[in-house]
Amino acid sequence: MTRRVAVTGIGVVAPGGIGAPAFWEQLTAGRTATRGITLFDPTGFRSRIAAECDFDPAAHGLDPATVARSDRYVQFALAAADEAVRHAGLDLAALDPWRVAVSLGTAVGGTTRLEHDYTAVSDGGARWAVDPRRADPHLHRAFSPSTLASAVAERVGARGPVQSVSTGCTSGLDAIGYAFHAIEEGRADVCVAGAADSPISPITVACFDAIHATSERNDDPAHASRPFDADRDGFVLGEGGAVLILEELGHARRRGAQVHCEIGGFATYGNAYHMTGLTQEGREMSEAIDRALAHARVDGSEIDYVNAHGSGTKQNDRHETAAVKRSLGAHAYATPMSSIKSMVGHSLGAIGAIELAACVLALMHQVVPPTANYETPDPECDLDYVPRTARPARLRHVLSVGSGFGGFQSAVLLRQAGVAA
Repeated sequence: MTRRVAVTGIGVVAPGGIGAPAFWEQLTAGRTATRGITLFDPTGFRSRIAAECDFDPAAHGLDPATVARSDRYVQFALAAADEAVRHAGLDLAALDPWRVAVSLGTAVGGTTRLEHDYTAVSDGGARWAVDPRRADPHLHRAFSPSTLASAVAERVGARGPVQSVSTGCTSGLDAIGYAFHAIEEGRADVCVAGAADSPISPITVACFDAIHATSERNDDPAHASRPFDADRDGFVLGEGGAVLILEELGHARRRGAQVHCEIGGFATYGNAYHMTGLTQEGREMSEAIDRALAHARVDGSEIDYVNAHGSGTKQNDRHETAAVKRSLGAHAYATPMSSIKSMVGHSLGAIGAIELAACVLALMHQVVPPTANYETPDPECDLDYVPRTARPARLRHVLSVGSGFGGFQSAVLLRQAGVAA
């Protein structure tokens, strides 16, 4: 018999909302967190806006030693994991550590500290022969993306399967999807799963400036992220992290945990097409959607809400609109679909986990979060994108989709607690 997988805890560090309750309040209010970049001087860059987290590590339980050895994205994950464990009511000491897993995603890892320390050891890039004495003693931790999962595993005492996932902008969806598989297949009973990224740095901004992927609406940051809107001009970079506690359903019930929803299906595919390009017909994302639905034994006509990748680039929005139509058929036109990137920006590898946290909260509260700044319809994007205002809805099955540089296409299906599998 297939093991069912419950979500029992949520932790979120997001722009404009630290902690799951603040995050949900922000989303349902339709409030954007995009602003001019403050984490470094963006003068001279094409895009000078981002969605930053007002994050104080000490206020979220991180001691000075932990802060000193942890890059910003690791701090996000630790704080989110702490909140998720509390929310789940987990007594970590009472668990068999060999049955507790960790699966965390990141797209760009320790970019922030690597860039900062390279600047220090090279006199701002002027010296080829660098001075290693100027480097932070924990610089080696920033070099390895595996630091993310190992740091969280150490904090929660997990000795089961521990993995870091780096699949571009689908890293968060994939990390949670792989955690789902680990429990479904019997390799773990509990998994701390999610993603974190802190990419707001000169090198990252320069990368996206070079390909004109980000918005130039520097004079109006609050309205710059405009997924599916005809006047969109690219995405807004973000940062943050989210963690879910996944448990085998029987394990959760035996300890009296509140089950917030279940994960029913997951699929991920590559498009073997282009590093950044997408086909207009949406076949590659549609394939992931179809397989995730089949995994969950759910028909496309049963989907009540689609949490879109919705980056705000013209090719992405058109691609996933086509994919949803391809998989859901005529039902796509009756299905609300929205992008929370309009409010919290695009935090690369972290965003898929943040979006899944939003989906869990949507199922818990029976409310669809809106697409902020959606004002002018694009004739090629003709679905119901829930413009500007949150909408109460009867939600049983929720689909979250993602698309990542490198051709990654992923989909996760969530079902309301108590709905028959």
